[in-house]
Amino acid sequence: MKSRLAVGVALLGAVASVGVRPAAAATPPTATPPTATPPTTQCAPVARFPAARTPVAFWSTEARCAIVPAGPGGTFGSENFGTKFPGEAAVLMGIVHVAIYDAAVAIAGRYQPYAATPTAPAHTSPEAAIATAAYDTLTGLQPQLGADQTILDGDHAAYLAAIPEGSSKSTGIAIGAKVARAVLALRANDGRGCSTTLADLGAPAPAPGVWQPGPGTVLGLCLPGMRPLALRSGSQFRPDGPNALTSRTYAGDFKQVKDLGRIDSTSRTPEQTSQARFWTDHDIRQWNDGMLRLATARGLDLVRTARMLAMAHVAGGDAMIACFDAKYHYWFWRPYQAIPLADSDGNPRTVSDSSWMPLATTPNFPEYPSAHACHSTAVVNALDSFFGTDKVRFALDSRAPGVTEPTRTYRRLHDVVTDVDQARVLVGFHFFSSDLQGSALGGKVGRYVTRHYFRAENAIVTAAMTRPGV
Repeated sequence: MKSRLAVGVALLGAVASVGVRPAAAATPPTATPPTATPPTTQCAPVARFPAARTPVAFWSTEARCAIVPAGPGGTFGSENFGTKFPGEAAVLMGIVHVAIYDAAVAIAGRYQPYAATPTAPAHTSPEAAIATAAYDTLTGLQPQLGADQTILDGDHAAYLAAIPEGSSKSTGIAIGAKVARAVLALRANDGRGCSTTLADLGAPAPAPGVWQPGPGTVLGLCLPGMRPLALRSGSQFRPDGPNALTSRTYAGDFKQVKDLGRIDSTSRTPEQTSQARFWTDHDIRQWNDGMLRLATARGLDLVRTARMLAMAHVAGGDAMIACFDAKYHYWFWRPYQAIPLADSDGNPRTVSDSSWMPLATTPNFPEYPSAHACHSTAVVNALDSFFGTDKVRFALDSRAPGVTEPTRTYRRLHDVVTDVDQARVLVGFHFFSSDLQGSALGGKVGRYVTRHYFRAENAIVTAAMTRPGV
């Protein structure tokens, strides 16, 4: 790990945009419209989201809006009407996208379903099937979903009204309803909406290295006990743990984030500050919008788009469960706590600074490992598996305040991982080793998901693989 840390220090000491080029235009490409033109809704106004003209993309966008909050002052997007922070949002997106995927597979075949999926007869409306599968699943996730049901109801009614009446539509509705019932049955009593407290998770007594909750709501308490979508358990790939406080590696991490992550850093360049703020947007919105633009750019058909999104969101959701399992197992302190209390850590190489503050407000949950690194690396590995190569040109955008480059374009998928790992130090949230371990964990989750799920129809299923909850 020491050699990787040294590389990370060198990277962060320069302008941290390796493999990244800013793009001036953020307008997504136009997709081929489906047989029935979807209506303009609060979530998917065609003027802003032309990529959402296909049924898969439309209902993927609708799911995103029903899960992701608008954020303070509409930071994450005024079209959003959800309530979930990225950890829980990733899991919910995984659930809805397996329903969208199974509805597409029921019509088009070619891939193994996630749940028990009916085979749709010829001429079944994909618009009706996918809309019903997504809407019924979103509705079935209430009240834990927390979305405004009246918006969901209105968008669903408007979408179905745009589909011509007939047997194709009615059959599609029936197929979508069956898919949703099967998916929701698998997720019954899965740990959503738990009443878990910090004490229930075995919070340790205050001590050097132990995270202490900040003011406000503590996030992610349900995730360690939530049933994964693909993994056997949340602890399946649990990492070994953070570096010892007395180690040289910890001291190197400490000095790095102390210098580069402080709010008034004189070492962080303006480009690095923009990079740090870029990733303070809600990453579920960033990833979903980026993947829909990618599907359009690559000309993916209905079932391949659904498969790509399901692979990525299931990997991302399980990575969040695995990450928060580790967070609430190790309870490691954040830089904003560690730096003022450095005199108590037993490491002569660290020096306290009682005035130190991070560039942005630190999320209210333990530090190790980095959740953003877990999630983004899992998604990247799923996309790598889907395309069969890392050489995929890919763009993501950010609506976060203070970002001077709102669109970042990557030449390779794993360049995103480098960007995220660096950014979480630059913003003052994480020690670099935690980012590396988060990425290692996310990579394992992503590879597991794509090896065991969403396979070609004639692929041999691993005999030992058992779907969680079955």
